[in-house]
Amino acid sequence: MTASTACSESADPVDARHSNTFLRLKKKLERGVGEAIAAYDMIGDGDTVMVCVSGGKDSYTLLSCLLALRARAPVDFRIIAVNLDQKQPGFPADVLPSYFESIGVEYRIVTEDTYSIVKDRIPEGKTSCSLCSRLRRGILYRTARELGATRIALGHHRDDIIETLFLNLFFGGRIKAMPPKLVSDDGNHVVIRPLAFCTEREIARFARAMEFPIIPCNLCGSQENAQRSQIKAMLQGWAQEHPGRIESIFTALSNVVPSHLADTSLFDFKGLDRGTIVAEGDTAFDPPELPPSPLRVVSSNIPLASRAHLQHD
Repeated sequence: MTASTACSESADPVDARHSNTFLRLKKKLERGVGEAIAAYDMIGDGDTVMVCVSGGKDSYTLLSCLLALRARAPVDFRIIAVNLDQKQPGFPADVLPSYFESIGVEYRIVTEDTYSIVKDRIPEGKTSCSLCSRLRRGILYRTARELGATRIALGHHRDDIIETLFLNLFFGGRIKAMPPKLVSDDGNHVVIRPLAFCTEREIARFARAMEFPIIPCNLCGSQENAQRSQIKAMLQGWAQEHPGRIESIFTALSNVVPSHLADTSLFDFKGLDRGTIVAEGDTAFDPPELPPSPLRVVSSNIPLASRAHLQHD
């Protein structure tokens, strides 16, 4: 049985997965993944894609979309699901192997006791995410070499990318986000984020409908990074109060104008003088180019059913 066949067969017992609403959602996510792959040339013919599956909603969705796309893609590529068992107390070690076998996907479970290392080095109550991430990255890179993987796929989505942008902007003094595609510092690995065009809200809906066996991360007691939580709350508020703002922010990440920022490594400001032609043009005395304000509901007397179509993710 092929992985793609197993995926389709596993959906049969669940009526919700046959509803038009679910099928539209599934199609939208797969289309988003396909568009991201095409836009950044993430996967090519003959690639071996190591899909990092933590047991969370995002990585399950990533694996599901890649399996579905592989079944009808014009190129041939191999998928290997990889989970890192960090020896957290109470970690259900049987869940992911059972799931991978149920859908017929090739997989590897890597066992490394990073839990003890993190607990030994990080004082109680302090955030352990940074050290945990570094350890996990090193192990996954090593595993990719062992498997001969040409791509390492991570489950970060559009919301993760935007949150990271504001974390760097507010707390790091940098305009920097998560790139959809990158090369590791040693030059040996290409890391891709095929969910870059997908929203967390839609991924969560998909994961609930698919009834993925979610495994929570308890390494740090499920502690939330305070700064990221603030950013997430801010963005969620904007999404509700200002429809279209989040989409505009994400679009801006691929519409950068270096000559209208202040980074001398991106634009030759020192060499700029009379007669220099700048492609972006002269907007020194012009007002900012802003789109029309989105339609806002100003009357609470409008029935909820009528208001619903004005809102979007």
